[in-house]
Amino acid sequence: MNLTMSESEPALLLRLYRELVRLRVVEERIAELYPEQDMRCPVHLSIGQEAVPVGVCAHLGPADYALSGHRSHGHYLAKGGDLRAMLAEIYGRATGCSRGKGGSMHLVDLEAGFLGATPIVGSTIPIAVGAALGAAMRGEPRLSVAFFGEGATEEGVFHESLNFATLKRLPVLFVCENNLYSVYSPLEVRQPPGRSVRDLAAGHGLATASGDGNDVLAVYRLAGEAIARIRRGEGPALLEFATYRWREHCGPNYDNQLGYRTEAEFRQWQARCPLSRARAALEAAGVSAAELEAAELAPRAEVDAAVAYAKASPYPNAADLASDLYAAAAPAPNPELPPHSWPAP
Repeated sequence: MNLTMSESEPALLLRLYRELVRLRVVEERIAELYPEQDMRCPVHLSIGQEAVPVGVCAHLGPADYALSGHRSHGHYLAKGGDLRAMLAEIYGRATGCSRGKGGSMHLVDLEAGFLGATPIVGSTIPIAVGAALGAAMRGEPRLSVAFFGEGATEEGVFHESLNFATLKRLPVLFVCENNLYSVYSPLEVRQPPGRSVRDLAAGHGLATASGDGNDVLAVYRLAGEAIARIRRGEGPALLEFATYRWREHCGPNYDNQLGYRTEAEFRQWQARCPLSRARAALEAAGVSAAELEAAELAPRAEVDAAVAYAKASPYPNAADLASDLYAAAAPAPNPELPPHSWPAP
């Protein structure tokens, strides 16, 4: 399962490898620190799935939009999100990217073009389509990317969004990370056999492709082709990538003992680790051990500094609880008035 490269690609792969390592180091540190109980929000780790966000976001700029779901750390960071702000958010601090109010599953960074992540399955897919529609109406040369798992394809809004995006030829890329499980439910109890996400998208008229989501160069190539097509004004596209999460659905631990997946299956996917495969390809291409070691050590100092920053940051003030809302808080009812005359919220 070695990655294949042309003679000009080792420099590219080394750049991608640095980002793969960075995402892995960040989430391994979260898993290490989570038992301290200072992170008081749920965390959904994407260890094992790093190649998809890295390969896709390598083609995006700050002006492009990206949205995600509950397993969003990799998408946020690969899109250019602020590591210090992300960790501060997970620690519930006021310096977090959502001011300490959202936690791991509600990351937002408008400067990086990361419009948001929410834990409601499939809910950011139509938002990505709406953002693409707005960009098209304003004549802005930007596109939207919606990251989601295969479970989101079971939601009606997935089909509605693809239909509308195709109808309006919107600049939006749908990226499905098919990791085989929705919490503890495998594909065979949720979807009919022999049907792929790619087939569903093709039925709505989208350009589609599928590939190995643990091969960062394969992801990079497919994403580059799809994004170039979208930027030419040829309408939306969907990419389906096969990948696998190593840790439990929610939390820092491993959960193979629950029996919903076998240890043998887990080991087979672990052997397809996107970092190990990229490193082996770099070694075969003659990249020195010193360069590889530098790529692997650099993120650790960054993560140490970001953790220290997050822990030293203040908590949000209680007075800010109702700020940053779409609507003002409803006035308190006047108990002296009959209920039907209370002001409407």
